[in-house]
Amino acid sequence: MKRLFWLGVGIAVGAVVVRQLSRTAHAYSPSGLAQSARNSAAGLWESVQDFVADVRDGMAEREEEIQAAFAQGVSLRDVDEEELYEELEYGVLNDDEDYGSIDFESKNYGNTGYGSKDQGNGAGVRR
Repeated sequence: MKRLFWLGVGIAVGAVVVRQLSRTAHAYSPSGLAQSARNSAAGLWESVQDFVADVRDGMAEREEEIQAAFAQGVSLRDVDEEELYEELEYGVLNDDEDYGSIDFESKNYGNTGYGSKDQGNGAGVRR
């Protein structure tokens, strides 16, 4: 009985090893390499399509902002300054970054690069 058990275990292990070896051999065969290349190319193509779709969405969103600013008769820079002011006021931006001194009453944004031209170089601004 003991010999029969070990014979069964040996057959099972042998079958698993043969199956794994045949899979590995197929992966390195010309047809396996071609299939792997096809799958990689398809994944790359999907990534490129996703990137293009994201860029188009961003462009459409910015176009809407531009049209809204034009319809209101204000400059786009004024709209951007107002958005930054709201982000800073409501804490949308990350608190770990150094955004300089912020005076909400006079809309003096410190070194964020918004507001008057002598207030900095825009360092620390993250969109």
